[in-house]
Amino acid sequence: MTYAPFNLSGKVCLVTGGNRGIGLGMAEALAASNADVAIWGRNAEVNKEAVAKLDKLGTGKVFAWSVDVGEEDQVVKGMAEVEDHFGRIDTCIANAGVGRGAANFEEMTIETWRYNQRINSEGAFFTLREAGKSMVKRAKAGDPGGSLVGTASLAGIEGAGRNEAYAHTKGGLIAMMNAIATEYGRYRIRANSILPGWIATDMTDAAQGNDTFTSKVISRVPIRRWGEPEDFGGIAVYLASDASSYHSGTTLIVDGAYSKF
Repeated sequence: MTYAPFNLSGKVCLVTGGNRGIGLGMAEALAASNADVAIWGRNAEVNKEAVAKLDKLGTGKVFAWSVDVGEEDQVVKGMAEVEDHFGRIDTCIANAGVGRGAANFEEMTIETWRYNQRINSEGAFFTLREAGKSMVKRAKAGDPGGSLVGTASLAGIEGAGRNEAYAHTKGGLIAMMNAIATEYGRYRIRANSILPGWIATDMTDAAQGNDTFTSKVISRVPIRRWGEPEDFGGIAVYLASDASSYHSGTTLIVDGAYSKF
């Protein structure tokens, strides 16, 4: 018998911030593995472009909702609509995120702090709480299981100078995922964090064009390149699949070994 745990037929996967960057890289792999994929993003036109791309992959259905995860009412409504549309939620990847730093810590403003907090902390909290609520309800009805994933960052475990506000949100997300893993294990719901390193996305656009950054930072990545959104496809499929049914409460670093050098 062929070992085929990565065929996600019949599984419903939600990816917030799934219309571009790392989220889109994950969504592409999930769709190609035959999952039904739900995308949340604030830009309806970008959502539409992502759906058109994903529709060409796999056998599952793809649908997008315009949701601002920083607004609790939108998250509650959006999660109910995903569940109503697909009938269930098997995997939720809280990936939507923003990043804003400051010239230095002493000049960091409360506006910068709250800008990061609104999406990265509160948005992830709303999203994971509502997805978890759906999964627990299903488990109590006799159908246990599910996967909750938080896209954190190396900034959450390493020193990120001038990015204390951002680092705070990502460290907090890791702690929240660990707590969820222990609380929801009884329902066979797993919870894990993914920690990207230096990835070529819109968030790092300025650094990508900076020769000094390339020579001093990217040259230190042992794999010797920027990470790409598609580098997160495999780990998304794994965490959504039955192959990870006993894998919970961990931080999965995807950084080309940068943190080990």
